[in-house]
Amino acid sequence: MIHCICESYSPLSITCSYCLLPFILFLSSYKWCFNMASSSEPLAKGTYAPSGPNDIRGPCPMINTLANHGYLPRNGRNVRVEEVLAGMDAIGLSKPLGAAFANPIFQERAPSKFHDDPVVKKSFLQSILQTIKDPWSVLGRFGMRKPGQLDSEGNRVLNLDQLGLPNTVEHDISLTRRDHQQGDNISLQKDLVEDFLASSKDGQTLTANDLAEFRKKRIARQREDNPGLQYGSFEHDLACAEIALILNVIGTGDSVPCSYARAFLQEERLPIQEGWKREESRLGIIGLLTKRNGIKKIIGMEFKS
Repeated sequence: MIHCICESYSPLSITCSYCLLPFILFLSSYKWCFNMASSSEPLAKGTYAPSGPNDIRGPCPMINTLANHGYLPRNGRNVRVEEVLAGMDAIGLSKPLGAAFANPIFQERAPSKFHDDPVVKKSFLQSILQTIKDPWSVLGRFGMRKPGQLDSEGNRVLNLDQLGLPNTVEHDISLTRRDHQQGDNISLQKDLVEDFLASSKDGQTLTANDLAEFRKKRIARQREDNPGLQYGSFEHDLACAEIALILNVIGTGDSVPCSYARAFLQEERLPIQEGWKREESRLGIIGLLTKRNGIKKIIGMEFKS
């Protein structure tokens, strides 16, 4: 017969906490080990997890959001163009528009005062051959990849902080970042997000008019705060296209709920739990340009090239 050591060799009682203690400890340790094993499993693509202290992020909320949902490498390193294309597809951009966003930035970056890459001069013939081989090379001014930056399999790759290279796609007067001349054009600035959300007239939704007014205020503010501001017609086109993207991808086209905008801009998260769903009809190049031109018209400001 089995006896309990704490009851003077009386028959074992399943209600005795001392008898059960080793068994409880065993189960706890087994559960802990099981949880540790489960937590080491990679998160499913589409599942949100904020970036960690060792992860790399860039200045673009959309790209950061794709990384936080696992459409791009969650650590923000060695991102391939195919992954960016798949991410653009996942949020509802047409394949041509996704390609227009992704392919140019994977070109080798042009000479600039913002980096010390060796200058590689190409002859006219070499440039022609390069264009035939890769037609996207004609948009080399948007390139952000270091010369020869490839992964172990020979694929062109980028780290997300490279998207902060000034005067490419990254530009002054961002919606949520400071200008490069102000010291940090990559880190999210929560005060700018709050200003963005406060531009809603009803506190519930942000309309195209609200966002156009916010853009005008940002322009006026940065003209005062940044003496070295670079913001001409090209940068204004990009800035208005960004507003158009927010309205059409995160919102309904004409407006975006403030709760959606907060999730997207502050947490860099798709606002799925707030009710967001990807639109059935995809946003294409013509649709984006049409909305961008509408934003420009509302703002009503002209800039030099």
